[in-house]
Amino acid sequence: MTEFPIRPERAAEAVARHIETLILEGSLAPDEGLLPERDLAQRLNVSRPTLRDGLKMLQDRGLLVGEKGRGLRVAPLGQAAFTDPLIALLADHPEVEDDYLDFRDVVESHAAGLAAQRATELDRDRIAAALEAIEAAHAAATPADEAEADAALHQAIYEASHNLVLLQIMRALSGHLRSNVARNRGRMFTLPQMRDRLRDQHRAIGAAILDRDPDAARAAAHDHLDYVRQASRDIAEAEAQLETARRRQSGGGLGQRRP
Repeated sequence: MTEFPIRPERAAEAVARHIETLILEGSLAPDEGLLPERDLAQRLNVSRPTLRDGLKMLQDRGLLVGEKGRGLRVAPLGQAAFTDPLIALLADHPEVEDDYLDFRDVVESHAAGLAAQRATELDRDRIAAALEAIEAAHAAATPADEAEADAALHQAIYEASHNLVLLQIMRALSGHLRSNVARNRGRMFTLPQMRDRLRDQHRAIGAAILDRDPDAARAAAHDHLDYVRQASRDIAEAEAQLETARRRQSGGGLGQRRP
């Protein structure tokens, strides 16, 4: 049988496709740095010239970026799409938060159901670890750690859904529209009753996924987001009322109030 050796350009394409897949599936995250060239070539079992050709393809496609002295890293994919002036406008208006939480309810409820069906053992381990981190932060009563563990659980669920479009969109949104939500979630974790409710809701979502019960996972995620949405409304309303009371007391800063 005649053997056809792999041409260098085909090997370079294979390198590019492999790294593209890692980026698409979320194994390589935006802004994550790649290993040094020598290590990459060894891991991929290719020559360094072939590796350079493959990496150059990815740079030309805008998937990798390089800075002198820092090596190559994954481009901040998706973020440019969410720096449109419309997105900035939405992010600057707190009233949009309610619509964003409505969107998250739809997306994350579905993601939780998919995770219950599709999660691998590695995914399940990550979700279990995220739940343990939530419990530890709750026991230590550290709001910042609780908020971080909360975000880690939701990220693990996106990944366990094995829906690449959902994963990449939610990753791209995380630094923009979620900013107002994050502030309110931070406030929630300072209130004992809310902290307990959030922990219990996270337990319910995680348990349903680990039990491979899609219906229960969807319901638990919906209940959680519905609660967060209502709590955010209540916090915003309370803050607005307080601000109104302050204005009345001071005449809005324009009136001359008598002692």
